[in-house]
Amino acid sequence: MDDAFRFTEEIPLRLRDLDQMNHVNNAVYATFLEQARSAYFRDVVGRPLNGVGMVIADLELDFERGVTLDAGRVTVGARVTELGRSSIPMAYQVWADGERAATGATTMVHVDREAGGSKPIPDAWRETITEFEGLEP
Repeated sequence: MDDAFRFTEEIPLRLRDLDQMNHVNNAVYATFLEQARSAYFRDVVGRPLNGVGMVIADLELDFERGVTLDAGRVTVGARVTELGRSSIPMAYQVWADGERAATGATTMVHVDREAGGSKPIPDAWRETITEFEGLEP
């Protein structure tokens, strides 16, 4: 795992994750990122992701090699790369069997569910993430 990824989440592989080629299906990788993102918010920010009013504005995945069920699990590194006014871009690496299998990126936007638009990231989250990631304030 790249040293820039201070946060990691181990995810067990399941038979249902496989495609017809007996590799982890490409769509499952988005779920891996989601699981790591959720764990990041729980463990780093101290808030469950489903209770913070975030939506995904962008998702990117780049595949480097196939992963089979024999790997048993993947390790996903997740990190916040910068903080916008209401956006939180994150980068990811997916590893299996000691090798990188994929990289990804998402941009989440903090939203006001009632008004339907974006709203600023709370100062407490900004401080916690900035300190954990070593970002410029």
